[in-house]
Amino acid sequence: MIKRYWFTTALTPLLAAATVAALCGQPNLQDAQHPTVITPGLGTAPPSDATVLFDGTDLSNWSKPGGDAAGWKVQEGVMLAVRGQGPVVSKQEFGDIQLHLEFATPSTPQGSGQGRGNSGVYLQARYEVQILDSFENETYPNGQCGAIYGQHPPLRNACRKPGEWQSYDIVFRGARFDESANKTSGATLTVFHNGVLIQDHATVSGTTTAAMQAEGPTRGPLYLQDHGNPVRYRNIWIREL
Repeated sequence: MIKRYWFTTALTPLLAAATVAALCGQPNLQDAQHPTVITPGLGTAPPSDATVLFDGTDLSNWSKPGGDAAGWKVQEGVMLAVRGQGPVVSKQEFGDIQLHLEFATPSTPQGSGQGRGNSGVYLQARYEVQILDSFENETYPNGQCGAIYGQHPPLRNACRKPGEWQSYDIVFRGARFDESANKTSGATLTVFHNGVLIQDHATVSGTTTAAMQAEGPTRGPLYLQDHGNPVRYRNIWIREL
């Protein structure tokens, strides 16, 4: 009993600090443990019941927020983020989904930390799974590739080398609300990065930074972030659950 009391007492300042950060709405970016770096073991054709959002031909399934034509480019079968053009969002909105997408950060790294190969995929335009060149690139854990940005670091750093194609396979369940629109449970994400489990049914505590819409019982689009880096995408499809 004495040892148990001491352990709880010793943790109290740490728990209090984390609580204060959460109450202030500030992500606790620096205090998490860095994920172990591993070497991941290419692409996946969509199943017959999938909705294909990008097949390498055009951006007909995408637009800018607000409905204007998407400002990104299609080159040699891939979607290329164009600096200054802002994000692209899917024209279709979704609830619970399985998502597959492939991405590649620039072959020649420029910058460091958050300035290197930065983009992101937002589920329902609310919750970001970070895209970043995290191959031998130090940054804070909750901002690494595969992080639920500002909240959950990836369990492992499964990044390939710059320029190599990588994949995300995501199972997303939206937040739940009662008949009075009160939230009863948070959204959850399970994420595989290059086939490696990096988020295991992680619960999201509210929207992440730069979300396009507030939490609510409504469906939402897929949103790909323009963070100033020419990140490429291909083979994007979803299955509604």
